[in-house]
Amino acid sequence: MIIFSDLNPISLLWLQVAIAAVWVLFILLIAWWVNRSGNSDPEIVRKIVHIGTGNVILLAWWLKIPAGVGIAASILASVITLLSYRFPILPGINSVGRKSFGTFFYSVSFGVLVAWFWYLQQPQYAALGILVMSWGDGLAALIGQRFGKHQYKILGRQKSWEGSLTMMLVSYLINSAILLATQGNIWQTWAVSLVVAFTATALEAVSFLGVDNLTVPLGSAALAFVLIQLV
Repeated sequence: MIIFSDLNPISLLWLQVAIAAVWVLFILLIAWWVNRSGNSDPEIVRKIVHIGTGNVILLAWWLKIPAGVGIAASILASVITLLSYRFPILPGINSVGRKSFGTFFYSVSFGVLVAWFWYLQQPQYAALGILVMSWGDGLAALIGQRFGKHQYKILGRQKSWEGSLTMMLVSYLINSAILLATQGNIWQTWAVSLVVAFTATALEAVSFLGVDNLTVPLGSAALAFVLIQLV
């Protein structure tokens, strides 16, 4: 980064990590404050963390944070989330009244995508996968719960068309924005974005126990990468 050009590699690494850590702590602080307010919906608290922390992938991409840092952070977060299912480490995040390992899968998907696409020097696909999960899935859940009047069932799970359409629209916008920035204004950008958005929505609809936090980001990133190479 040009603005960090005068720093030595060790100082630059610490600064990169500090910026990312401050962002995550800021999001957790907001979630903690909302949770402490006493009349907050636990699902709102969880989605604040779900959506807010997902944006750290943009910082990692912009700051060119080394893959090892992202992988280490993913492992640490995975351990903490596993412990939180037994101990009250993350109150208000995992206590949403349902059995779900979504927070754990969220952490795992971050590490897998960083390891995969940082190695390929294609970090935009890691960002695409994480943001489709954080923003698409996050907003779909909130819209579906608040405004989901038209229900449907798939594999025994009740979903709403409002939530699913939100997932598709947000996923399409995220895909389009990232591919437009990296591939340019070509027909493949819009076509691939549409296919990936539809696939991400389908994966979210059929997943259970929070596994969509793994299938959606990995599936979206992998499909976008493969399709761009093919077309």
